Amino acid sequence: MSVKKILILLVVAAVLYLYFFTGLGDYITPSYFQQLYAEQPMLTVAIFFAAYILLCSLPVAALLTVMGGMVFGATTGTLVVSFASTLGATLAFLVARGLLGDWVQSRFGSYLETVNRGVEKDGAFYLFSLRLIPAVPFSVINPVMGLTKMKPFTFYWVSQLGMLPGTFVYVNAGAQLGAVDEFSVAGVLTPGLIASFILLAILPFIARAIVGSVQKAKVYKGFKKPKAFDTNMVVIGGGSAGLVSSYIAAAVKAKVTLVERHKMGGDCLNTGCVPSKALIRSAKIVKEVRNAEHYGVSAGEPKVDFAKVMDRVQQVVKDIEPHDSIERYTDLGVDCVTGEAKIVSPWEVQVGDDTITTKNIVIASGARPFVPPIPGLDQVDYLTSDNLWELRDLPERLLVLGGGPIGSELAQSFQRLGSQVTQVDMMDRLMPREDADVSAFVMEKFAAEGIDVKVNHKTVGFEVRDGENIALLESGDDKVEVAFDKVLIAVGRKANVTGMGLEELNIDTLPQGTVAVDDYLRTRYPNIYACGDVAGPYQFTHTAAHQAWYAAVNALFSGLKSYKVDYSVIPWATFVDPEVARVGLSEAEAQEKGIEYEVTKYGIDDLDRAIADGEAQGFVKVLTPPGKDKILGATIVGYHASDLITEFVTGMKRNIGLNKILGTIHIYPTVSEANKYAAGEWKRANAPEKALQWLFKFHNWRRGASGSEAPPVAATAKE
Repeated sequence: MSVKKILILLVVAAVLYLYFFTGLGDYITPSYFQQLYAEQPMLTVAIFFAAYILLCSLPVAALLTVMGGMVFGATTGTLVVSFASTLGATLAFLVARGLLGDWVQSRFGSYLETVNRGVEKDGAFYLFSLRLIPAVPFSVINPVMGLTKMKPFTFYWVSQLGMLPGTFVYVNAGAQLGAVDEFSVAGVLTPGLIASFILLAILPFIARAIVGSVQKAKVYKGFKKPKAFDTNMVVIGGGSAGLVSSYIAAAVKAKVTLVERHKMGGDCLNTGCVPSKALIRSAKIVKEVRNAEHYGVSAGEPKVDFAKVMDRVQQVVKDIEPHDSIERYTDLGVDCVTGEAKIVSPWEVQVGDDTITTKNIVIASGARPFVPPIPGLDQVDYLTSDNLWELRDLPERLLVLGGGPIGSELAQSFQRLGSQVTQVDMMDRLMPREDADVSAFVMEKFAAEGIDVKVNHKTVGFEVRDGENIALLESGDDKVEVAFDKVLIAVGRKANVTGMGLEELNIDTLPQGTVAVDDYLRTRYPNIYACGDVAGPYQFTHTAAHQAWYAAVNALFSGLKSYKVDYSVIPWATFVDPEVARVGLSEAEAQEKGIEYEVTKYGIDDLDRAIADGEAQGFVKVLTPPGKDKILGATIVGYHASDLITEFVTGMKRNIGLNKILGTIHIYPTVSEANKYAAGEWKRANAPEKALQWLFKFHNWRRGASGSEAPPVAATAKE
């Protein structure tokens, strides 16, 4: 440790020692300073000034500010406290930077991402905004800002200016209290004191209004707002987020225009959720036929007509299309427009030759498959989840790049339909977002079905040799070549943010490529919102619909009421067989966040209905705080996991613990009993042992038995 850091530590330790262990804190009282100020005003100011500088980063700062008004009055007190608080804040800023800056940035940089981004984007105004709102603790701002790249002088003058209004309000309240002769109801409730407390109450709202006005003036500079608008809201994109936003707007009788450049329903209907689930179903039928002998049915080896399978997939899409059609949404009151939308100003959207003026804009443009820049990829006519559905000939050898949900679902489906599938991922396991036991279960299942899973392998290139496609892989020092007929790229999705005018309007995007939005889904323009895959952080259809409600309501009722998006309970499922579903924390996430937990696990191989259906595999895993039944997270691997998880989603959302799930009647025999038995396992592990021992003795006494008998062994939750 450097000499500078040692000195800083010694100074901080000395201040804390003087305040807490020497009785110095007993002298920092209004009466002491008032008496001293009457006798030696300059000395009092100097002592108070120095004390404030040293103590302003402690929780006593607000009391010291009020005390400044009680001792010195409103004018002198404001001057003394303003300069002392700014110097003290700058001292804390410098201490944090000198002592902790490098260490905290290197280890906890992710927690400072928001602050760093705010400083980088808005500079001094970001700090000014924080200073102007007293609800943000200055004792937190000072050290945290010290971990940014802001210059000390900038921090000083912005803090001086930003804290001044709040300082005056608090000092004035103290001055009014100091002027009270006797603390009776009549003496305290003077007009001046009442006005001071009213100022204290409304200051945060005034500050927010000022900051909001300044930000709006800054961001809208150079744009002319129309006096009237063609529509209340323009929605760009007809996928899940766009459809729900439009539906809500029409439902509350707002005029809304929905612009879609391609097909209504977006990726989910046309190239994602719907066609993939139809394909998975066909693949599951093939598996069932192959296993028919297990159920006493002779069916032989199934013959797969791949073209008919894909025709059925397209028919399923057509059957669902009316739910998302232009006709349906027109009947609901939505003005549906087909074409390319471009935002030309915060209140204007151009579609072809027409320009629509609008009060609000919702960007719901979705995402597309991400294609990595791998050398030679353009030579092998690759597939993505967009063009996969055009296939009519089953690839004999299919290479799948990607071990996430999309890659895993399609790899298993094509293997069952008759392809020889090789699945490659650079991570050390498939589905790395899930816990290791989940990944291990899925990988074991894939291997048993004949999929060649290559984890810890990086694809570094493609070649065509003598008419045959070759993928070049690396795993450490090993080099591997894989021959294939078709390659499916399933390594992630990229938000659609180009071609809509976002760059011209300087609408920010995050490093991961999604549109930057605040907690209310607003972009840098308060009337332009983004939701769904284009905004993240989750790229699920149900999350897009969830966000869409917030975007629509916040846009249409801005200025009256706004809602922060609630991401507290987000479930998802991967539709491999058996399915994997999760809500809340995984074990890995709990460990990463330092959250204490205990794990309860129930094996579905013990479930009567699963045994009867030949699906006795998988498990239910629930995370709870030690000794408590609150659900922190749940993972289900098994038969109908995507349906079973809903009980835990409801439990987390409505604060229903495992005790109440255990006490709820579940129909026998159903797979839903797995949740009840998992709750029973938790109950058995958390049984009150001492109380049970006393009950054992009580029942022995009632039947006149000897007290020397041992209690029976506890049964399983199912028994």
